[in-house]
Amino acid sequence: MTHSVQPHGRHRAPLPPVQEAPATAPGPRPARSPRHAVPPPAPHAPHPAAPARRPGPGPASRPGKQRDAFFDNAKYLAIVLVALGHAWEPLTDHSRTAEALYMTVYTFHMPAFILISGYFSRGFDMRPDRLKRLVTGVAVPYIVFEVAYTFFKRWADDDPSQPISLLDPWYLTWFLIALFVWRMTVPLWKVVRRPVPLALCVAVLAVTSPDIGDDLDLQRVLQFLPFFVLGLFLRPEHFQLVRRREVRLLAVPVFACAVALAYWAAPRMTSVWFYRRDSAQELGVPWWVGVVMTLALFGCSVLLTACFFAWVPRRTMWFTVLGAGTLYGYLLHGFLAKGSRFWGWFDDYAWLHRPLGEVFVSVVAAVVVTALCTPPVRRVFRFAMEPRMEWAFRRDAAELARERAGSPGR
Repeated sequence: MTHSVQPHGRHRAPLPPVQEAPATAPGPRPARSPRHAVPPPAPHAPHPAAPARRPGPGPASRPGKQRDAFFDNAKYLAIVLVALGHAWEPLTDHSRTAEALYMTVYTFHMPAFILISGYFSRGFDMRPDRLKRLVTGVAVPYIVFEVAYTFFKRWADDDPSQPISLLDPWYLTWFLIALFVWRMTVPLWKVVRRPVPLALCVAVLAVTSPDIGDDLDLQRVLQFLPFFVLGLFLRPEHFQLVRRREVRLLAVPVFACAVALAYWAAPRMTSVWFYRRDSAQELGVPWWVGVVMTLALFGCSVLLTACFFAWVPRRTMWFTVLGAGTLYGYLLHGFLAKGSRFWGWFDDYAWLHRPLGEVFVSVVAAVVVTALCTPPVRRVFRFAMEPRMEWAFRRDAAELARERAGSPGR
């Protein structure tokens, strides 16, 4: 079975970046009287893993809102791995090393994105302002890019019959519809007992259910669900644990073993398992193999994700600011990634399949996705990624009341 992306398939694109859930800061509380005042806590250093409060799922932050450098670094490094994975995919048929690196990266970079997404969705509820941010920051970009990708395929692949289907995500847009569904279920996961084992059971049932179909890419939505739910229940101290020195040192042999195992497995298994888009029966194996693979991949993904977080710098780096634009890099680089297949670049230039060519492809992919995360690109495409759309929503009664209370003469 080939592992390359097939241009005519609607589900040959794994992975993407993540947006933070809206978390609007609460309004000011009335001052306490001195006799009821709570003494201030003893001074201490801020927790390095504590997430910054953000106004919504869009990458841009308001003035005065401080972002956490650790998570922005993690998102940037993960989106670079996404671009590398897409660049390596056409090379995997001719290079066992490329296939091993590809399988290793695909084991953890999507789970890492989804876990961060769940972590920043902890405060999501059905409050009107958060629902608005979910619509403008997730649903609208999904519609815009689903249409844009369809027209791009019609032109670049000379396929005028390609239909526009909002129910059947094409290429990279599957992550947006999955994020929309996951966030809508956040209140449910907060009230059930043992949410992570329950979500894992849902994933196991999905991989053994070949009749789920392609609508909304539900196989991926359900099979990746455990990582989102796990992120919902993580706390800052959990991220602090994996960033201890001994964990960082241990991550080196763990990753080395993972690459060695992937090198051994490359000719013996298909990388389609890492996409989580098919049931076991659709992959031509018994249902129980799907159960075993789901549980095994979940364990491996959590382990390598922890090792990845252990290596993420916690201080501000030159690329930290780019972490706010990973959704831009994710969706925009898809045009180049797909175009390279439609236009036959990897077939026309045989030297790309040699070691130096593979290095060249990797460097180009990292540079391109980095450029697409920069503030100038975000300003140009903000109309599609973070539209304000004030005209589409009614004003919230509580917000109007606060404005009236604060207006002059009242």
